Amino acid sequence: MLRKKAKPVTDMNERTFKLLNDMAETLYAAKGAGLAAPQVGVLRRIAVMDCGEGLIELINPEIIEMEGEQTGPEACLSFPGYYGIVKRAQRVKVKSLNRKGETIIMEGEGYLARCMQHEIDHLNGVLVVDHVRDRWLYHEETNHKADLLEVVKLTNRELV
Repeated sequence: MLRKKAKPVTDMNERTFKLLNDMAETLYAAKGAGLAAPQVGVLRRIAVMDCGEGLIELINPEIIEMEGEQTGPEACLSFPGYYGIVKRAQRVKVKSLNRKGETIIMEGEGYLARCMQHEIDHLNGVLVVDHVRDRWLYHEETNHKADLLEVVKLTNRELV
């Protein structure tokens, strides 16, 4: 499921609101920074994030501008306990819907930009392991290295 492209949300209804609420609850329970609907088994273009400044809900998000570059550690709730070194844009502008169905434009820089790119990637079937700069994932507590090729095999995707 994580490798499939999520479908757009076409109706703002109780089911959509329940999914947003449940995802936020799951995000906070897992102590993560972001969560995309495919990670909870729903192929819809919905993501929630809290990168330190409160809950952000993105519905049908798309990146409309990217600039700059940052490289640093990035983790994912789909690979619990591990992180990889990933290169991302330093600043992004995202067009999305809010829960009222209104179009919003959000800009993010630094960590927020990283989170936005990460969650939108999930909606496109792209995982953090597809961006890792070297061939290792690192365990958060022990720094033990996991061979990225073995992890990628588990996700049914070949490295380019």
